Amino acid sequence: MSKSIKINGEILPRYGEILTIEALQFVQEIHEQFNNTRLELLKKRKTIQEKIDSGGKLDFLEETKKIRDSEWKIKGIPKDLLKRQVEITGPPVPKKMLISALNSGADCYMTDFEDSLTPTFDNLIKGQLNVRDAINKKIDFTDKKTGKNYKLNKKTAVLIIRPRGLHLDEKNIKINNERISGTFFDLGLSLFHNAKKLIENNSGPYFYLPKLEHYLECRLLNDVISFCEKKLGFEIGTVKVTVLIETINAVFQMDEFLYELKDHIVGLNAGRWDYLFSYQKVYRNTKKVILPDRSKVNMFVPFMSNYNKLLVNTCHKRGAFGMGGMSAQVIAKANPKEINEQALTAVKKDKERELNQGNDGAWVAHPSLVEPVKNIFEKNFQGLNQLNKFNNIKINRRDLLDEPKIDNSITELGVRENLNEGIIYLAFWIIGKGCSVVNYLMADAATCEVSRAQLWVWIKHGAKLNDGRVIDKKLINELIDDELDKINKKFKTWKEESGDKSLDKVSFNDAAKIFLEMITKENFDEFLTLPLYEKI
Repeated sequence: MSKSIKINGEILPRYGEILTIEALQFVQEIHEQFNNTRLELLKKRKTIQEKIDSGGKLDFLEETKKIRDSEWKIKGIPKDLLKRQVEITGPPVPKKMLISALNSGADCYMTDFEDSLTPTFDNLIKGQLNVRDAINKKIDFTDKKTGKNYKLNKKTAVLIIRPRGLHLDEKNIKINNERISGTFFDLGLSLFHNAKKLIENNSGPYFYLPKLEHYLECRLLNDVISFCEKKLGFEIGTVKVTVLIETINAVFQMDEFLYELKDHIVGLNAGRWDYLFSYQKVYRNTKKVILPDRSKVNMFVPFMSNYNKLLVNTCHKRGAFGMGGMSAQVIAKANPKEINEQALTAVKKDKERELNQGNDGAWVAHPSLVEPVKNIFEKNFQGLNQLNKFNNIKINRRDLLDEPKIDNSITELGVRENLNEGIIYLAFWIIGKGCSVVNYLMADAATCEVSRAQLWVWIKHGAKLNDGRVIDKKLINELIDDELDKINKKFKTWKEESGDKSLDKVSFNDAAKIFLEMITKENFDEFLTLPLYEKI
């Protein structure tokens, strides 16, 4: 191995199958070719934020008006991606979850190295192993508790991989004493080990790209992908990507995103939770942009609905998919009957909205929702997708950014719900569980970010509850102590009933301290995963 590559993480059995000399050298080439550009683009993000903090406005870019106004289309969509009515998401570990997702009956499965995966070195490498084993049809799992064996069905969902965003480093791999980008590491290893086999399986190397904020970042990733294709001996356009529109900056550059990636891209996805987080993050220092309880900010309110409408319209104009967002509800036998009924009603309402707005499909977080959502789309589609549905709507800057036309009240319950989710999610994230069910909903980093951002903004600007009380540190301390007590009591009973020894590591007290610090500190952390990553 090159002396310029250093592995700091623990090497466990089978890790050498992924961290081969050839694979690491491939990743090294990506790093040396493109990392300086990545770092410059991350600096550009800070510059843009500083301008907004100083009163600058987000808008459609004048410099790229020609791209928006001209006629062009993306290169094309592979046969096995033409039907994406239902996509299920989840992390690549544990094996049971990955196998269940592939067998769920969904059209596609996005295996996630990002928001639903705590990026421990163990999780990342086991995730790569699980994905490779699944592609090679060599994965199975036996539940020691139940004795049930899990193996892949003959027909499985089309696999799509989501690497980490450009802002996240991989601290366990250093090249020339520099940390490598998490994007380059995840993407590079996935392509090196799996691209050829995926093509042999009559599919291809497909990816979801998260957290992009500027069309120049798309240009960078297009260059990275083209570089990888050439190195691996594939035609340009072999790799196909879908980009998540989950930042408020990106919504003004969707044509540009498609254009920069036109040889590789097949669609855009409305990443609603991160988008809501981004809305609050970008305008965190603007007092007039204060959102109410998160339960009131759904996809039916104008500025969120307009975001999805514009996404679908932009995509279909260019021959690309417009994909709907995540339904976080979970239907489980252990849930009270009324909870399951409420969840199903909410999901159906949301997916019917997405269908009517022209989306070609949407996400679910749990296998229990695949069939009901598939029924909604299949009964209403006249083909595999809605690419022929194009509404030449006009959505301007104000439609996307105007002060939200919703009930602006903040309730004590809304504050408590944010505190509750933040504490529970962080407690599980720290022990390596990047997605977990919180209050009957599937939570990941994106949903936690919404809670964190709201609380920070409310405290910073001294927002008031609907009963007149100011949301300050004193009130937060009172409520968090009460919520922590409730969480600990409920968890004690649940842990005893489950008999799961891994839960002994969970500390809600530690998580509460971390979360409290995050929401009360003077400067807002750009992403909660950045400081937390250094703690694991």
